[in-house]
Amino acid sequence: MLKIYNSLAREKQDFVPITPGEARMYVCGMTVYDYCHLGHARVLVVFDIVQRWLRASGLQVTYVRNITDIDDKIIKRAFENKQSIAELTEHFIAFMNEDGAALGVEPPDHEPRATAYVPQMLDLIGQLEKNGLAYQAPDGDVNFAVRKFPGYGKLSGKSIDDLRAGERVEVDSAKDDPLDFVLWKHARENEPFWPSPWGNGRPGWHIECSAMSSDLLGKHFDIHGGGQDLQFPHHENEIAQSEGAHHCQFVNYWMHNGFVRVAEEKMSKSLGNFFTIREILKKYDAEVVRFFILRAHYRSPLNYSDSHLDDARHALTRLYTALKSVDAEASPVDWDEPHASRFRQAMNDDFNTPEACAALFDLAAELNRSKSPAVAGQLRGLAGLLGLLTRDPQIFLQATPSSETATETGVACIEARIAERLAAKKNKDYAAADRIRGELLAAGVVLEDSAAGTTWRRS
Repeated sequence: MLKIYNSLAREKQDFVPITPGEARMYVCGMTVYDYCHLGHARVLVVFDIVQRWLRASGLQVTYVRNITDIDDKIIKRAFENKQSIAELTEHFIAFMNEDGAALGVEPPDHEPRATAYVPQMLDLIGQLEKNGLAYQAPDGDVNFAVRKFPGYGKLSGKSIDDLRAGERVEVDSAKDDPLDFVLWKHARENEPFWPSPWGNGRPGWHIECSAMSSDLLGKHFDIHGGGQDLQFPHHENEIAQSEGAHHCQFVNYWMHNGFVRVAEEKMSKSLGNFFTIREILKKYDAEVVRFFILRAHYRSPLNYSDSHLDDARHALTRLYTALKSVDAEASPVDWDEPHASRFRQAMNDDFNTPEACAALFDLAAELNRSKSPAVAGQLRGLAGLLGLLTRDPQIFLQATPSSETATETGVACIEARIAERLAAKKNKDYAAADRIRGELLAAGVVLEDSAAGTTWRRS
């Protein structure tokens, strides 16, 4: 049985869907005012793996990942760029989708935008006001009264007396309590607004996800995911809003992926130590980046460096090299086969992708020994469940980062050097042929001679 580490319970628990045979999952997506960085890539890939495995386990999955297309940062960036908010957000949504596709991330079943769900947000705020949990402050904002919700703090494990306003919670003297958070912001000059019973304004950040998830998945659903940084205050506030409005449990299983770290600090835009996906893909193949993310357990910190990505590239090269000599299409997985059984056991243990990848390497070792098409098909089939090994091996082994297309390790240059080496061998200038082989090897290109001719791959 699949076990999931539930952040709310602080332990692994058997996954028992609310509706047998179905799984409903909501994941907090991007705030679209800039390019996605590697931390965002981890969220995209991790929950792509979760939904893939749920489907592979025979469940009918409804996967929702939202887009925040209105908030303070978006408004500020649009003003700085002299763009409309719609122009800014459409621009970065397109880039986000390109990045996700490059990383092999399958689109969610629903990708709601906050601006399309304002009526549902207003209904939710109205219900909270009716239930005595929301009030309009003198400045016109509508706030959630934290101390009136008895369960506040149960996700973060913090005592309400020890809590302080979180990252996106504005401490304002107009609030009844500094911990209270805004549900509806009154209209400010030169900012977009919507009409509401409390006057013109726009939604607060937290209310968006409560409204979108309940509208698309129901008031009570199976899995809610996101980055570890969202556990407090965002997800804590979602629980308070949703359960305070609907008087029922909001989510059964809370999943949080760990931080991406650079030099022992969390990668983030606010710290300025982030690397965008687009920057990284100029140096590394997208499948390498996906594999790099999957080699760490989703709850563990992921340490970013070129050396770690280089190591991931070498490891993935070993898998593709095994397939190169005995390539085969992915076959339906034989779950009785020992490597597949190990793979399934790992994935059912809270999506343990490092152990699942270890099973792939053992299977590749068997392929190197047996040269069996059946083993190659099994390797392809299992890896495909992780979104890996889906290409022709030669295409991967010769893939060139975009930053190197015009350099000595670009395909055209390599092919020219191979032709030069062949000419040297025909002229029996073996010293020149060896020198070319050595120069290419030093540049990370391995030549492989056979009776059929010379092929090459990246080391």
